[in-house]
Amino acid sequence: MTQEQKFKVTYSTLSSPDPELHRRFEEAVAAFRANAGQTYPMYINGEERYTDQTFAKVSPADTSLTMAYFQKGTEQDANDAVAAAKAAYPGWRDTPWQERVAIMRRAADLLSERLFEIAAVMSLEVGKNRLESLGDVEETADLIRYNCDAMEANNGFSKPLKNESDKHHNRSVLKPYGVWVVISPFNFPGALAGGPSGAALIAGNTVVFKPATDTPYTGWLLTEAFRDAGVPAGVFNFVTGGGRTVGQTLVDHPDVAGITFTGSYDVGMGIIRSFTSGKYPRPCVAEMGGKNPTIVSNKADLDKAAVGAMRSAFGLQGQKCSALSRLYVHKDVKDEFMKKFVDLTSKIRVGDPTDLDNWMGPVINKKAMEDYQGFVDDLREHGDIVYGGKVLGGNGYYVEPTIVDNVPEDHKLWKQEMFLPIVMVEEFDDFDEVMEKANDVDYGLTAGFFSEDEDEIDWFLDNIEAGVLYVNRTAGATTGAWPGYQSFGGWKGSGSTGKAAGSFYYIQQYMKEQSHTVVD
Repeated sequence: MTQEQKFKVTYSTLSSPDPELHRRFEEAVAAFRANAGQTYPMYINGEERYTDQTFAKVSPADTSLTMAYFQKGTEQDANDAVAAAKAAYPGWRDTPWQERVAIMRRAADLLSERLFEIAAVMSLEVGKNRLESLGDVEETADLIRYNCDAMEANNGFSKPLKNESDKHHNRSVLKPYGVWVVISPFNFPGALAGGPSGAALIAGNTVVFKPATDTPYTGWLLTEAFRDAGVPAGVFNFVTGGGRTVGQTLVDHPDVAGITFTGSYDVGMGIIRSFTSGKYPRPCVAEMGGKNPTIVSNKADLDKAAVGAMRSAFGLQGQKCSALSRLYVHKDVKDEFMKKFVDLTSKIRVGDPTDLDNWMGPVINKKAMEDYQGFVDDLREHGDIVYGGKVLGGNGYYVEPTIVDNVPEDHKLWKQEMFLPIVMVEEFDDFDEVMEKANDVDYGLTAGFFSEDEDEIDWFLDNIEAGVLYVNRTAGATTGAWPGYQSFGGWKGSGSTGKAAGSFYYIQQYMKEQSHTVVD
């Protein structure tokens, strides 16, 4: 076990009494601040590439801090990256899968070794608190390891079929597609970039990776880990720049064989429609958000429910696709629950996410802060702000965790994903009616339930329409999946494939099946 793995943090255990973990994180933050403002390249065909224009990455936690400068990629850069990946594909495809796995295991180990350096950058780049950042880095490494394990457990996905006779030799073989594009979101710039990129590479595809414009720095650190692990030139390419230039060029490129996108429903559906409209269908693994409910029964342990709801509604400032945004509480226990829920929320400290005392950091950018203000103004007009509802001062994009009650059932924000620290509460009496409300959205990513009654738990598990379910979970009512422990994938408008990351069926999406019959 490495020293870094000793300090492993997951989303189920987002706390640590070990002072060594905190000391090393704070040293990494100080080291970064002393060297902030450098310029970083794109990475195409094994070479660093600089362009005529750059853009600054400013920390949302401190808008006076320019973290680094990154390249404003062009259409030509995107085309060159695809060309490099296409040229490198035959060699990588033909590399024995055992060698690909060995390289990617080295990459995962490098991420773990660089845990504190990457987490410090991520905390300032996204606004995650230190334990969320450390968890994201380790989850990235574990997703890669999990997919390596899957490749090994399935012998490279080469399996015998039935034989007509002793002279017939039949097999099913999974083979890679070719050039795979990964477009990642800002909120998990490690796990939702390295996870799909790692799966594509382990399967034998080559990759062109474009991070969210808000999080290029973590993307570069991931690129360094893949490069230093020995991923060959052209097999993994890193491009940065505006989505309309670089991203759209990648989506539209005829030499791209598959794509993984994580982001909003509207953008994801647009990619699915355009990407599958060519001369033949191409795979698109899209994860497109959620509008996640939690139901609190009158037979619930209210202390569990309040803690789980608070953590899921306001962790990472509500900027998780799995965040709790709709809270249905039985009328018999609503008053008692709300006292506990509001009390816990009132104790959340908001501020610099690298400070140990702060649990909530900033939202990702100025537009997100403005959206928060707009949503709160609308909800204040149509309901009651029970707690929060204010934009905070300071040098960052800080807002209060916000609880809203008594909003009319037909209000649009019951169904619209806000992606901010705002949770709407409604009481219920009839269980069938509340299940109908919980399911009456376009999304189906995560859902939570609190009850100490086994029959009610079975009812919830049998009827809720979501891909990731949690019952009585104080670590997070709707959040906190970990590779190998919780599969993570959405139903309905939350996901395009019905398969989940960190589970049995994920890496196969990056391969296509071929049947081999050889007769003696």
